[in-house]
This record gives sequence, structure tokens and C-alpha cells, in this order.
Amino acid sequence: MIIRDMIVDDIPALAKLYKQFWDEDSCIEAMHQQFDKLDKTNTHVVLSAVQNEELIGSVMGVICGELYGTCQPFMVLENMIVHNQYRNQGVGKALIAELEKIAVHNNCSQILLVTESSRIDACKFYESAGYSPDTHKGFKKKLKFSSVVNA
Repeated sequence: MIIRDMIVDDIPALAKLYKQFWDEDSCIEAMHQQFDKLDKTNTHVVLSAVQNEELIGSVMGVICGELYGTCQPFMVLENMIVHNQYRNQGVGKALIAELEKIAVHNNCSQILLVTESSRIDACKFYESAGYSPDTHKGFKKKLKFSSVVNA
């Protein structure tokens, strides 16, 4: 298995991984457009775990600027996904380890993540990777939006 920056050719396989996990279809065209935008920034890191030329996992880190203390940036870990057949084989930990190296390289003070508390296996996984659920409580609010988005 190798961990590398995501490439545009990974997108169809990523959509299949999301379908496997969320049982929802992703718009490949929109994913391509968004990937092109994110790929041009210095704030988004998207990694792929690949084995035998097959995408088996992915994670995204978003580097956020800070206006507090010494103004060190922080990273938000999002969209972590591992193919069902490759879970509990070190794929997720390898993705997180690489993302953490990138966060350190970018002088990030911490990595934050949110997962649903009902996802017991995910919570245990993040704890085993060194993320503490004991010191903070995360909140999430889904927003409603119209189908017309101003670009």
C-alpha cells in the first residue's frame, strides 16, 4: 500500500467508496470541478491510499488560519474513508499518520475532527490513533440551502 496525494483519476473510485459507505451517489462532474479548485489551494490536502493500483482509502485535511494566540494554523480532518474490505488493516492509521506529518510541516498546532458518536467503531479507531474524546465536545449543524448556488 502507498499513501500519496490524490490525483484526478482517483475521483471515480472515491465516488464508489462514498457510495459504499453512505449509500448515496456522488456527482462525478461536480467532484472533478471541486477537486480542480482544491488542488490549486495551499489549504486542502487530499490523500489516497492505493494498493495494486486500486483506491482503498482517502482522507482530506483542511489547513485553517488562526487569529488567536500565536496565530498558528490548525487542521481539520474530514472525509476519512476506507474500503470495507481493507478496514482494520492499518489503512486509516497510515492515512492519518501522513496527514499529521503534513500538518506538522505546515506548523499546525492541532488537528480537529468530528464524527458521529453513534459510529462506535469510528470513535474507537480515532481514539486508538491518539485523538481524545475526553477534552472537548464537537457540534455539527446541517444547513439547508437552495439548489441555486451563486458562484
